[in-house]
This record gives sequence, structure tokens and C-alpha cells, in this order.
Amino acid sequence: MTAPSLYVHGTCVALGTRAVLLRGPSGTGKSDLAFRLVREDSSGETRLVADDQVALREAASGLVASAPAALAGLVELRGLGLVALPSVPEAPLALIADLVARVSVPRIAEPRYETILGVRLPVISLHAFDGTATAKLRLALETLPDAGFPGEDGRFGRYG
Repeated sequence: MTAPSLYVHGTCVALGTRAVLLRGPSGTGKSDLAFRLVREDSSGETRLVADDQVALREAASGLVASAPAALAGLVELRGLGLVALPSVPEAPLALIADLVARVSVPRIAEPRYETILGVRLPVISLHAFDGTATAKLRLALETLPDAGFPGEDGRFGRYG
């Protein structure tokens, strides 16, 4: 495996063939949201990539996320400590989710993108502790990397 080009603070989860990078200050729910995403998926397709530190490297297809060896397969859950979760060694990064306070989540998201190591990724804001956070994140990961944000091309209602 090629050496990482960049380490970022966050948590990364692979949902099928795409991964999301969860970012935010301590206490915003990155690890908790990752735990819920993995635990509620009965198909076993949702796996932890990394918790606390995420290694990113460039690949021909975009960015690939992985965990530092010492943290691989582990997530830190408040009140419990380090817990092993089903994991994958690496996954292609397709989305960034900034975890914010509920009042900071826009009612209608303006299209937002961020470029990391030359790769442009869609960025959303979520409140990790909302009851619908896992469903919203799954929907965003299924839709935004390919179709863009609703209304970005002048059309609305592509989520129906």
C-alpha cells in the first residue's frame, strides 16, 4: 500500500463501495454516528474504515481512506472505550459530512464542495444525534457524488 499523503482528524465509514468522512470537533458525534451506521446495517455492507485519524491518499479513481495500523478496526465510544467494529482496510472517499449543532444545519443545503489532494468532494452538514442522521447520510452518499445537490442543475425532487 502506498504511503498516505494526508492525515485528517475524523471518522470514516464505508457504505458499500463508497466512504464518507465524518468531521467535527470532539463531542459532535463522529464515532457515535459511525457506530450506529455499522450496527443498523443488517446486510453487513457498512464497515468502519477509521476512527479519530483518517489517512488519505491519491489514487487513479480519486481519494482512498484508511486507518493508521494502531487504530484499525477500533472505534472509541464515550462511556465504553475502544470497541471493535466490522471494518475494511481502505475505501474510496466520496463524501464529507461536517457534524454540527442542530441549529447550524441549513434547512435547504446550498451546494458545497471541498477539494482535498486535488479531488473535489461534496460536503454536507448534519447533526449526528438526530434520529434521521443515519438515513440522511446514506441518502447523501447514494445520491450526491453522482447527481449533485438538489436544484444544482435547475431541477428539484431527485430524491423521490
